[in-house]
Amino acid sequence: MPEVFVGVGSNADPVRALRDACAALEQRFGAVRCSSVYRSKAEGVPAADYLNMVVVFETRASVEALGGVLHALETQAGRRRADPVVCELDLDLLLYGSRVEAGRGLPRAQLFTAPFVLGPLAELAPDLAHPVTGQSCRSAWQAASRGSLENLGALRALR
Repeated sequence: MPEVFVGVGSNADPVRALRDACAALEQRFGAVRCSSVYRSKAEGVPAADYLNMVVVFETRASVEALGGVLHALETQAGRRRADPVVCELDLDLLLYGSRVEAGRGLPRAQLFTAPFVLGPLAELAPDLAHPVTGQSCRSAWQAASRGSLENLGALRALR
């Protein structure tokens, strides 16, 4: 089974949203490993800070089926895509094994460029190689600008 990496983020009651998302993913897919939670400033809009993390799990679900599950969980959390300021829950498929499918956004374009994705990914899988460039998460993170990113620690410890 391929390992799947999913970015999880929220800026609306984010600790609850991240906890609920992790629980729902674990209920649906089994064991889920989680990075620490990272806080970052919203980009492009005047909005509350985001909390982000990356989770990894194995699945037999197809890319399409997995995308449907992620979208349904966002909708269930109350995500209103028309509102650029409030994001109840954002679930982004970052990697699906070593698949490269540009038409489906695999790997996710911002995988090694957005600190709020790269930081948690490098924490979970430092030796993971980008499926196109071959660069490791560790080396990309060492070279990255961290911006406003702040590691808040484990989700279970947050209130």
